[in-house]
Amino acid sequence: MSEPVTLRVLGTSVTLLESIRQRAEEELGIRLVYEIHNVQQAQRIAVMQPERYDLYDQWFHNVDFVWPAGAIQPIDIRRIALWDEINDLPKRGRLHTSDKLGAGSLPSERLFVQHDGKLGSQPTERISMLPLTHNADSFAYRPERLPDTLAATEESWSWLINEGWCGHIALQSDAAIGALDAALALQAAGLARFENLGNLRLDEIDQLADLLIKKQHHGHFAAFWSDDQEAGRLMLDPAVSIQSLWSPTLMQLHRAGIQYRLAVPKEGYRAWFGGLSLSRRAEGRVKDAAYAYLNWWLSGWPGAVMARQGFYISNPPRARDYLSAAEWDYWYDGKPAREELPGSDGLPLIDSGERREGGSYAQRMGHISVWNSVMDEHNYLVRRWNDFLRARKAA
Repeated sequence: MSEPVTLRVLGTSVTLLESIRQRAEEELGIRLVYEIHNVQQAQRIAVMQPERYDLYDQWFHNVDFVWPAGAIQPIDIRRIALWDEINDLPKRGRLHTSDKLGAGSLPSERLFVQHDGKLGSQPTERISMLPLTHNADSFAYRPERLPDTLAATEESWSWLINEGWCGHIALQSDAAIGALDAALALQAAGLARFENLGNLRLDEIDQLADLLIKKQHHGHFAAFWSDDQEAGRLMLDPAVSIQSLWSPTLMQLHRAGIQYRLAVPKEGYRAWFGGLSLSRRAEGRVKDAAYAYLNWWLSGWPGAVMARQGFYISNPPRARDYLSAAEWDYWYDGKPAREELPGSDGLPLIDSGERREGGSYAQRMGHISVWNSVMDEHNYLVRRWNDFLRARKAA
């Protein structure tokens, strides 16, 4: 009898959960190794060392790095049994034709491998990444610390640069994400106007960086975070009252008894779409195991686990089979929780009567301002973003 295949999955703690790994091993009969790093480290390994992983668990905007580098190979959708069940959001950029298309790196524009080897939205039988988890992100704040000047105003990205929060704001440190939050804030405040929020020109990047550095010279931002664990620690710190946030961090805040609100910005959410890409080095039995794992992710149980930490899956009806009616009503339909609901770790998370900010799945994913993006001038953005991260309060 041959040894079980070992499948190595590179990614972050956002979706590489131990409960997922154990269940997949049990059901697929493989040995599954999760290689967990922060966003930048995982991205660097994915691009430069495809021999170190078999699958890359990451976001669609990262495809803009790994595909041109030749680090990943196309996925054949003919080997994905439930491909037709995946909804229109990753395939066409929106759930409904009446929804506004967000700016930035739309999953649909980098999903299909075209006949010339480039990526595009024209459907083919090969894709760059299997679309799976996704969400609409914003920022969280401590309502008891809301400045009086904002008490009667509608939630807005501009709050991240409002002087009333000065010295108590945290941002995500990755330029492909944090810079978008900052750009949304500056534009919402009327301090800048960007022609294409998801793809800034050189002069717009300079404008963004210069305005942020000026803010930082009087200590406007308290901290920067690189993963959801670090984000949670910051939000528990009395020094931080408002910050951009990912959904898993909410579990930490719930469990710590912290009162917070996840904003529904009037300008719209910053959205992301994640999935799995196949390393160019995967072949033979490993490649077969990779396809089994890809199909398993669409089978329902993983999508239910993701729902319990606030994420959506690309074929929601399958996940519904593994969620209670109360869970589905809360996570997907935006209704008040009829009972106490568990988190992805199985422990109590949502109290009876709570309602998810932003409403239903269709409402939240139909209110997207921009997708996480890799801009044409990404390298320059990173340099200027690092100038900002290094800026210090003036003496």
